Amino acid sequence: MKKTKTILLTALTLFGLAACGGQGNEAPANEGSGEAQPTETAESTETAEKTEGGGDFAGKTLKVAGLDGGYGTDGWNAVIAKFEEMTGATVESKFEKNISEVLRPEIQSGNTPDVIYYSVGAADSLTETMVKENMVADISDLLDKQVPGEEQTVGEKLIPGFADTFVTNPYGDGKTYLAPLFYSPSGLWYNKAMFTEGGGKYELPTTMEEFLALGKEAEKDGVPLFTYPVAGYFDTFLFSLAYEVGGSELFDKLMNYDPEAWKNEATPLFEVTGEILKYLNPNTVSQANNESFTQNQLQVMKNEALFMPNGSWVVGEMADAEGVADGFEWGFMAMPSYEGSDRYAFSFFEQAFIPTDAAEPELAKEFLAYLYSDEAGKLFAENGGAIQPVQNYSDYITDEQSKIYYSVYDDEVKPALGSWAAAPVVEGVDMHKALFDTINSVATGEKTIEEWQNEVVDAATKIHDAIEAEE
Repeated sequence: MKKTKTILLTALTLFGLAACGGQGNEAPANEGSGEAQPTETAESTETAEKTEGGGDFAGKTLKVAGLDGGYGTDGWNAVIAKFEEMTGATVESKFEKNISEVLRPEIQSGNTPDVIYYSVGAADSLTETMVKENMVADISDLLDKQVPGEEQTVGEKLIPGFADTFVTNPYGDGKTYLAPLFYSPSGLWYNKAMFTEGGGKYELPTTMEEFLALGKEAEKDGVPLFTYPVAGYFDTFLFSLAYEVGGSELFDKLMNYDPEAWKNEATPLFEVTGEILKYLNPNTVSQANNESFTQNQLQVMKNEALFMPNGSWVVGEMADAEGVADGFEWGFMAMPSYEGSDRYAFSFFEQAFIPTDAAEPELAKEFLAYLYSDEAGKLFAENGGAIQPVQNYSDYITDEQSKIYYSVYDDEVKPALGSWAAAPVVEGVDMHKALFDTINSVATGEKTIEEWQNEVVDAATKIHDAIEAEE
């Protein structure tokens, strides 16, 4: 492996990939002296019947490696056991908390796994490095592959948009290289009791015009429209808004540090944010730090602000909060539409891929396809809570709080997906600071919207020039 290049990422990196440990079960033996073995023959026949269009993989071994984190190991153990039972293959799994350190020397020595579960956004950039070195196989045909044991293809089951992002299609050649896995939607959180759905006086806004109008209405009641934990949480807010303003085309330009796009097409992102900040809780900025951010989150729970951008983790994070308003109940919605656009909710998601030198690429694709089966989806959900980006998989969730955000894409809301492109380090330039941290200064009036945008354009220009100088 060549030296890992440093990349620029958002403050909120994609969640660590959950994975299991331990070895898979041995495949059924079919060897012998020629004597009849009714039980084994029946099992072989059953396996062949269960494997839909994938062939009989009995006797083959699949090597899977990934990060042990996130959702625990029970789901992976259950899924691997079922896959072995269905295909007759043996799965040798290796999942470690320091999996990148484990894998690097193995990959160098040619002992590469057939499937790797490790997401873009990890601090050591193993996946980004393998992408850059063309060590990740094209799996575009996975989308047309029939899910084992089912009639639908992988592409037909996935939530639209998840397999067509800058993350899954990193080369911009129209091909898919990384398979999207467990997702976690983000959006705007609120107290249902403040809105008509929970017996309150306000109507939930569906457009940005209605959102700002609500700010004026609530201001008369002494209730701020908005708050945020820390400025970095504006990533999901601005990324969703970018999709609404210019679709995935604009988003990809922005993630590739296109100076002209940041200077011109992205102007509504800055202007809309500036308008919303006029209705910000006055205590937000002073508490927008690692020590006090939960106080900003508590503002929504105490009816001291109507909305805040956040991820699904906020429910557990604030489970023991004190001083919560009577009748409080979490509500969640996608970004209000901008000038008649579709509504979007940014989602963090994880990935898996097949290395170019995998020993069993077809078996690896069979395994990836099985991960999108109803059987696997249910096992993941029931054993750790991981939810696959498959349509209507929110039905597997029994926890009512979790259903609030995992069902967001069931109502004609589209996913906003993606991340920053890899870029060299430029001394003195910090895109994250320019784009997000400056929001605190805009909120206090220390800087204007124009100054904020100019800082972002300047940072994007320098990074873009550095990328071109490398090519």
